[in-house]
Amino acid sequence: MKKYAILAIVFVGLLILPASVYCAQWQDLVEQTATGKINWTKGVVQAKGIGAPPEKYYGKPQARPMALRAAKLDAMRNLLEATKGVRINSTTLVKNFAITSDIIMSQVEGMVKGAQIVHQEYMSDGTVEVIIQMSLMGGFAQLILPKEIKQVESIRPVPPVHKEPLPPIVKKPSAPAPKPVSEVFTGMVIDARGINARPAMAPKILNEKGEEVYGSAYVSREFAVQQGMSGYAKDLTAAQSNPRVTNSPLTVKGLRTEGHGRSDIVISNADASRLRSASEHLTFLKKCRVMIVVD
Repeated sequence: MKKYAILAIVFVGLLILPASVYCAQWQDLVEQTATGKINWTKGVVQAKGIGAPPEKYYGKPQARPMALRAAKLDAMRNLLEATKGVRINSTTLVKNFAITSDIIMSQVEGMVKGAQIVHQEYMSDGTVEVIIQMSLMGGFAQLILPKEIKQVESIRPVPPVHKEPLPPIVKKPSAPAPKPVSEVFTGMVIDARGINARPAMAPKILNEKGEEVYGSAYVSREFAVQQGMSGYAKDLTAAQSNPRVTNSPLTVKGLRTEGHGRSDIVISNADASRLRSASEHLTFLKKCRVMIVVD
């Protein structure tokens, strides 16, 4: 009996484990392109390549290395095209930015050549399939992110204005008035589902008047380069529990998008006021503690 109980537990475990793995994958926001895919949740772009050796080398020792080399070259071509389609902001793709300078284009091509192989498989027909991956963070973000994103030093409170002292006024003692308590948030989550929003490396959050409440002017380049200006998810609960926004994020609803690329998101004036009145909002915005939920 004990033996059957153990087998039942193992069987249930095998059922649960794949489900949890698949759920984690489903929560990732992945954008398919003609030549690859962009995983906005993980901040990487991937592409596949397939290679075969020249016919005269089939069955010879050189066949596999030659097929692998051909697969890598194919994957790099595909990865470069997929990377060119990455949205920088609501108006600009990487390809639009890169064509402005031969130096920038050559740097992008160099990063693609240094992409990591994450999957490699030898087929029975002698061909090789590889998947390569490149991060959108680090050196790529440093190159591509708008130059107006500057390094922000520690935020200092504005000193009070000193006025000439006035003669004391004698008052009868009264009960102290309660001090206004400002909300303390550790990050911000924008629920942009249902408005056809699209991810980008440098999104903006606007109020209903079109005024920017989050964007390049609010973040420090150090954090934007390391982890991106915002994280992306498909699931609201996953976004709210993401370590990026820690344990008490402000959650707001996206009303609509602005711009041709649909990457700038409009929130209500009331939510924008809540953000601005939050005592720590400048600190968490500087550190890019923002998650955007897109379906």
